[in-house]
Amino acid sequence: MAGHAIRSAIGAAVAALWLAHALPLDAQAGAARKAPSVPFKTLDGRTVRLADLKGHVVLIDFWASWCAPCKATFPALDALSQEVRDKGVEVLAVNEDEKRKDLDRFLEGATPSLRVLIDARGDAARAFGVQAIPSMFVVDRAGAIVFSHPNYAAGILEVVKQELASLTQEPRALPAPTPSVGPG
Repeated sequence: MAGHAIRSAIGAAVAALWLAHALPLDAQAGAARKAPSVPFKTLDGRTVRLADLKGHVVLIDFWASWCAPCKATFPALDALSQEVRDKGVEVLAVNEDEKRKDLDRFLEGATPSLRVLIDARGDAARAFGVQAIPSMFVVDRAGAIVFSHPNYAAGILEVVKQELASLTQEPRALPAPTPSVGPG
């Protein structure tokens, strides 16, 4: 019983440290920056841009098949994608492998529900300023990067869940009412 309480306290402390490290970008650097609308390729060769997802909260994970934390996080990230999809959150797993066969081998036998995108040349990673794999970015509905997690480790998804919750609780902009036309 005492061991469980200690583990819970340690877990809470680790999450608090992650949150302190992952302050909103405006608190770290003076202002959140607009996410670059670089093209990503889907597994079937279609092009996706962040601008296509405006109005959604977007979690972008830059990862590679050779990355140990990425391998450990991928299944949980996929589960998170399913959990938050109905809340207007899109999860993008941007693969940085140079060879498509490495990505295909990693995904063999899996059918992830999150969007797996390809950035083999690293153009998107450069545009986002990725300095280490793995790295995550949280983009708000207006297209601004509001949280970043460079070189993350175990436990990051609990922090990211809190960040996503804070952004999905914001009121959504409602469309302008349509004037009714009729007898008056």
